[in-house]
Formats: sequence, C-alpha cells, structure tokens
Amino acid sequence: MRVLVVEDEEDLAEMIADGLRSSGIVADVAFDGGRAMEMAAAADYDVLVLDRDLPGIHGDAVCRMLTTNGYPARILMLTAAGSLADLVDGLGKGADDYLAKPFSYVELVARLQALARRGPSGTPTVLERHGLRLDTVRRIAERDGRLLRLTPKELGVLEALMSADGSPLRAADLLEIVWDYDTDPESTTVKVTVHQLRRKLGPPPLIETVPGFGYRL
Repeated sequence: MRVLVVEDEEDLAEMIADGLRSSGIVADVAFDGGRAMEMAAAADYDVLVLDRDLPGIHGDAVCRMLTTNGYPARILMLTAAGSLADLVDGLGKGADDYLAKPFSYVELVARLQALARRGPSGTPTVLERHGLRLDTVRRIAERDGRLLRLTPKELGVLEALMSADGSPLRAADLLEIVWDYDTDPESTTVKVTVHQLRRKLGPPPLIETVPGFGYRL
C-alpha cells in the first residue's frame, strides 16, 4: 500500500508517516494542497490521508479535483470538526471515509487497510504465482505453504513483481513503487533488497535478472 499524508501540521504529518512506514506501508508527506496535487500527479497512491483545513488549495478542493478527474486513490479525510454535518459534507466532496481529530493511530491504520481492500475495482488483495501466495492487506507471504519472514520492503518488492505478472521491472520502477518519494535514485537499496528476498524465497530461484530490463518473477 502506498499512502500520501497531506497535513499542514508538520510534526503530526511526519508522526503519521513514520508510524505507517513502521507498519510496512510506503508513506509520503505533503504539507499543503498544491504540493499534494503535484505528488498525486507524479505517483499512483492507494490512499490519501487528507486534512480538510490546508493552506493554499483547501482540502475540500483537493478532494473534489482528484475525484472529478478520476484519480483512483481512496481518500480518508481528517478534520478537527467531528459533527454529523461535517461528516456528511466531507463525504459529499468525494471522500471515502472521514476521521475526526484527535484520533487513535490504531483506528487510522484499520481504516486505511479497509480502504485498501476496497481499492480500485478489479484490484486483487491476494496474489498467487509460482507457488507464492501474498496477502497484500495482511502483509503475509508464503511459498508452498511455508511462511516467509520478510521485511516491509521485501514484501513491497515481492508484491510489485507479482503484480507485474511476468513483466520485468527496472530498479527505478521498484524504487518508485516501494520506497518513499524522496529516496535517493542512485541508491543500491533495490539491489540489496532483491538479493535478500531471493535468499529468503529459497530454491529453486524465482526472481530472474533480465539484462537491460530489470527483474522478473
């Protein structure tokens, strides 16, 4: 799951993002509506955690523009106002869910997982290929019934390769899909993570290096 946290309270935004990352979720941060629109245009997010009261472009306007343009991400709207009228108004702007501040982090993650399960139509939550089975919501991977103890990034790489359905993915593709927006593009982290993932998957090898094209499962 890839999440964009849009919140003008920078400490709160970073705290939410850090918590999501510790749960194996790729999380990026924007502090105003304009930046959120730029980042949404540059990456495919599964869910936006969107504060209503943003500087620049208001959260309501961000929500309305994204949904009007058919952006596929689910939107969880945050607000300091928690009345029924606010809930109805927020959902009327195109949000998929609504959470009033202050909120429980556990509840936030549960709502994000529920939104991810709904996902765009036709998006599977369980992937299966070559004896591998990956539950993308519960973040559990198995090979031939054997539980794989994978790190969040290893799970992310595995999900990306399985979702590609046999097509090769470049290291740059994996970096964009699995890592955060500001990760150094010159980093060797993809190569290291693929190496570790191959070792944990065990024999016979499943991840192939395709010269000039990247990695394929």
